[in-house]
Amino acid sequence: MTQTSTQDTPVAADPVTPNLAHTNMVGFRTIIIREFSRIIRIWGQTIVPPAITATLYFVIFGSLIGSRIGDMGGYTYIQYIAPGLIMMSVITNSYGNVVSSFFGAKFGKHIEELLVSPLPNWLIVAGYVCGGILRGLVVGGVVTIITLIFTHLHVYNVGVVISAVLLSSIVFSLMGMINAIFAKNFDQISFIPTFVLTPLTYLGGVFYTISLLPHWAQTISHANPILYMVNAFRFGFLGVSDVNVGFAYSIMIGAAVVLYVACVWLLQKGVGTRE
Repeated sequence: MTQTSTQDTPVAADPVTPNLAHTNMVGFRTIIIREFSRIIRIWGQTIVPPAITATLYFVIFGSLIGSRIGDMGGYTYIQYIAPGLIMMSVITNSYGNVVSSFFGAKFGKHIEELLVSPLPNWLIVAGYVCGGILRGLVVGGVVTIITLIFTHLHVYNVGVVISAVLLSSIVFSLMGMINAIFAKNFDQISFIPTFVLTPLTYLGGVFYTISLLPHWAQTISHANPILYMVNAFRFGFLGVSDVNVGFAYSIMIGAAVVLYVACVWLLQKGVGTRE
């Protein structure tokens, strides 16, 4: 009587997990490539306008008015506003890229294809956010080059510059996605940038130090989250800030986490996408 071998036979690895991971990475990469292609394809709308706007700011506020204002924070006025103008372009373009792209997907009725794919919602959000970061950094880079034409940029801390611009871009990309999720028409995607984002940006210390304001106005200014982002970024360049930089980072990181969780939850519930 022959005996069967009792040796353990090797068990083949489950192919589902690696295949799913590969599928997720392909989907994630596809979203990023599509967003980057969109930015480059319509460069006349995504890159040229902020470049022209930044040039006008530097000519009018930096060269013409700045020479009459004098020094601010120990630097010339044009040097002082330069980091704020770069950050303003990053914020507005990160927000604008995601809100227009995601709402365009809703309006074109092809967001359903993405939502029924095996790609998880947290990765969909991350893909759109990366698209917003890309546009923010591209435009920020262009504005930085324009800045160097008008003045010299002193970098005090490279790590603070990079981390501040990335966190700010993430926060406003996520805010743009929330706006796009709730928006039902094109008017609603322009309402927030026009009546909320623009006033907060102009009152966020881009063109001035809040130490020039009366005490009550300084107190109100501290409720503006953009103030912390602009000053953290300015600290990276000039080493001066109107706010505590550590507290500014706490606000940016906290806002990024809360907004990211909110975006994933809204997609999971189908808010604005299954109605």
